Amino acid sequence: MNVGGDQLALARRRSRAARPAPPEGLSATAPVATVAVDVGLAHLDRPFDYLVPASMDQAARPGVRVRVRFAGRLVAGFVLERTQASEHAGTLARLDRVVSPEPVLSSQVAALARAVADRYAGTMADVLRLAVPPRHARVEAEVLTPAPTGAPGAAAATPAPDPGLWSRYGAGPAFLRAVASGGAPAAVWTALPGPSWPAEIADAVLAATAAGRGALVVVPDHRDVDRVATALTAAAVAAGRSLDPVVLTAELGPAERYRRWLAVSRGQARAVIGTRAAMFAPVRALGLVVVWDDGDDLHAEPHAPYPHVREVLALRAEQENAALLVGALARTAEAELLVRSGRAHPVQASKDQLRRCAPAVRAAGDDAELARDPAARSARLPTLAWEAVRRGLSTGPVLVQVPRRGYLPSLSCVQCRAPARCVTCAGPLALAWQRGQASCRWCGRSAGQWRCPQCDGARFRAVVVGAARTAEELGRAFPGVAVRTSGRDGVLASVGSQPALVVATPGAEPVADGGYAAALLLDGWALLARPDLRAGEEALRRWLAAAALVRPAREGGAVVVAAEVTATAVQALLRWDPAGAAQRELDERTRLRLSPAVRMASLVGPPAAVADLLALMHLPGSAQVLGPAPLEAAGREGEPVVRALVRVPLAVGPDLTAALKAGQGVRGARKAADFVTVRVDPEAIG
Repeated sequence: MNVGGDQLALARRRSRAARPAPPEGLSATAPVATVAVDVGLAHLDRPFDYLVPASMDQAARPGVRVRVRFAGRLVAGFVLERTQASEHAGTLARLDRVVSPEPVLSSQVAALARAVADRYAGTMADVLRLAVPPRHARVEAEVLTPAPTGAPGAAAATPAPDPGLWSRYGAGPAFLRAVASGGAPAAVWTALPGPSWPAEIADAVLAATAAGRGALVVVPDHRDVDRVATALTAAAVAAGRSLDPVVLTAELGPAERYRRWLAVSRGQARAVIGTRAAMFAPVRALGLVVVWDDGDDLHAEPHAPYPHVREVLALRAEQENAALLVGALARTAEAELLVRSGRAHPVQASKDQLRRCAPAVRAAGDDAELARDPAARSARLPTLAWEAVRRGLSTGPVLVQVPRRGYLPSLSCVQCRAPARCVTCAGPLALAWQRGQASCRWCGRSAGQWRCPQCDGARFRAVVVGAARTAEELGRAFPGVAVRTSGRDGVLASVGSQPALVVATPGAEPVADGGYAAALLLDGWALLARPDLRAGEEALRRWLAAAALVRPAREGGAVVVAAEVTATAVQALLRWDPAGAAQRELDERTRLRLSPAVRMASLVGPPAAVADLLALMHLPGSAQVLGPAPLEAAGREGEPVVRALVRVPLAVGPDLTAALKAGQGVRGARKAADFVTVRVDPEAIG
């Protein structure tokens, strides 16, 4: 094995001089294979060279899985390239075996994996575990449809689809034309309210495939996948096109997921729609990547190195010269940064067009409402909300969004208002149903004999009311009206147009036939009061997602938000101004030096381990270290856990990730016992 450099530049650095004949028993054409070894240690994050036996000459192609000897044991790996010679001066080991002759790692995905690892201070091995699904020999052996013949992009010319719904956006038709002509525009798209965004994504995909290129669409969950897939199939039929998209989600079984992924790898599909698991899908001749609702936390990968779909697709679009479309009803500060930096252009509708599509939005806490109903400030369901429900039920279904699931998910002492905690683990106590007994949300233990440690009180009061309790209250208030719930215990995909009350938690709102007549956005304070950098941004995103399902104001659609009208997020909702809210949010984060205006890294672990990593890192001079500060969460056996934050200007972000990786490498080489979790640009900083 060698200690060579970057696998993608290795071949260009090798001497072009004549080489001696390979040793006996080795491949005569290219006897050296550069292998990405599956070893997730930072100090070993580089490719290694192995000799290729003559018996493996045909099978050991770039992209195939192999087994190699590494540090005395057999490990998995991928062949990155075949060369005539190695820069390593010592003796090379031989490939142990080729696991499968199927090339599953394309050069494009390999380059992307390297870039993602560098962006997030991780290892290429960790990224490849996310990028390439586990092998299923039976699936590989199946007789699949042969891959299309001809070079990528050589498909018959097809006229670009009519702009259709994209004509409602100022720069929409121009973006579609650029995609259809084979260009690589980047756009941040603020979608209009209503149910049409899946059809608009479908039109963009048709524009890319019309140019003979592939398209990749990543959405938050399987319901969004179904909506986009249905819209794309319908759009293709309407355009007289034959386009059968491949759906890739984590919910598929291992065999079925690998079967579909292999079909994409073999070039049998030009369009892929999926959730986070699809962001590395090996689409050939990629011409368009789309991420929908990039603010949804489902787009943040929970496994190392914790990449975000938006950033991965932006890297991919740049590397493969593909168009990038970041779309949502709201706009994140990260998307606004793309616009402000010139990396992407905004695609949004005029104010007149917006007024034709948006519902009327009122705040239950505005001055006029408080003058008519002085109790509105403290009431959970003020008069304005009740009137909106009553009027809405006369013409159709009414949506009620509740931030918390369950019945009474948070309790406190009725006397001193101290939070009610479990005596065993200090977890929060909750009530699962009306006549149930309070229990701990963490350990599940009953709190039948609970006494408040502050005042010795024995009675509870509700701090937050959940969806189940809300449905119960509304059912009593509107007898004879059907009440349906959608949340963790069962998510509804759609509801009919008949009058009904639909109580849903954020993200679980079903689509109503013809749109909802009205919507209530309850307990806004619970969203705005979260101790999180993104509390306001997330509240607005959730409110817009629910309000967009309501009929336009010209058709009687109305939305009532129960929150303080002075809150920035509430003002943005009342004006339906997600772009303005994102601009103000980015301005504030720039002033405070917070992500995404700066590159930030979070280091979490035992105090000694975090201090050790900080001492080993050669940080840029502009770096600022915040902490370490203790976290509430405990480590193994109750040991303390701390977090340090390191931030630098965006321009020196690569220097920060390099320093993080080098420090982790030294600790890995020392075999440090305590592990430090490193996240670059973490989604949540509480």
